[in-house]
Amino acid sequence: MSDTLVLFLPVADVPWRWLRIADNGVRARGEGFPADLDPDAPPPVAVVPADAVTLHWAELPDRSVAQSVTAARLLAADASASPIGELHVAVGREGDNAERPIGVVSTLQMHHWLAALAAQGVDPLSMLPAPMLLPRPDEGYLRADLGGEGVVRGPTSGFADEARLTELVTGGVAPAVLERDALDAAIVAAIGNPALDLRQGAFARRRRFAIDWPLVRRLGWLSLAILTVTLIISLVSILKYNVAADLLEQRAEQLARQGLPRGETVNDADRQLTERLARLRGGGLGFSRTAAALLSAIRAVPGSEVTALAFDPNGDVRATISAPGEGQATDLRTRIEAQGFVARLSTLESANGRVSGTLTVSMP
Repeated sequence: MSDTLVLFLPVADVPWRWLRIADNGVRARGEGFPADLDPDAPPPVAVVPADAVTLHWAELPDRSVAQSVTAARLLAADASASPIGELHVAVGREGDNAERPIGVVSTLQMHHWLAALAAQGVDPLSMLPAPMLLPRPDEGYLRADLGGEGVVRGPTSGFADEARLTELVTGGVAPAVLERDALDAAIVAAIGNPALDLRQGAFARRRRFAIDWPLVRRLGWLSLAILTVTLIISLVSILKYNVAADLLEQRAEQLARQGLPRGETVNDADRQLTERLARLRGGGLGFSRTAAALLSAIRAVPGSEVTALAFDPNGDVRATISAPGEGQATDLRTRIEAQGFVARLSTLESANGRVSGTLTVSMP
């Protein structure tokens, strides 16, 4: 067992007492509060007076801590004259015994003890009732002097040694006195594996937040590794996209060579193919599509006809039309515009009962 300081809280006129456990034995003891507390040492263990804690033993549900404490509070409420709201109930376990120890103490008393310890700069690791330092006898009772207080322990009982109370509980049989060496061994065992710790529930010791720097460093290296792998994946993806883009450009150049005249140097495949397509079909949407829209409108308007047709390099088709009247000429323009083109009709001239003019068809 590591170096552990055990503090016995004062009882009436008895001052602070302490003992120090090291190497599985009691190595030092003394009266008064120890002056050489090491702030870096493990927190001390506090032992509270036996006359301030009522101990019970009972078989409790073992499914959860909450169920055990609830059952223990019901038992304490039946056995105590004080309101249950003013009591602190703690539940422990003693070896493999079916009956579990229950500690009942005033809530105000717990606050008082913790305040007294805090005034000395101590936040105890645990708080043990004095009788729980004695070993559990198979039968009969044991007695020992702990921190200036006589303590009696039975198989399912523990209390301060008072003449009348002790005789009443033991039936007049004197408890066996525990020798110093056996008592020290029992204290070492009880401190190493407490059967009942009063620091539970609202009085549980709060864990102080501490930064685990080795863990922080490991997480930092792990984060750096993840970022590095992510960066490598991104770089590989960019490289793949660049390679794929180069292959597409090469493929486009090969297709462009097939679509361009033999022997023409390929500098900008898209532009050169667009220019050749424009030369082949003409400007705009080309002569064929534009003229087809015009002729379909001519066929749809009775009596209308084309007397001249011209195709400009910019893709416009200029047609000289003749119609029975101005309404038919306007109908021609409307039908062409309905096909998505822009139709402009010049001023109409009348001759021999017909009207004629120039109709220009272009892209929108």
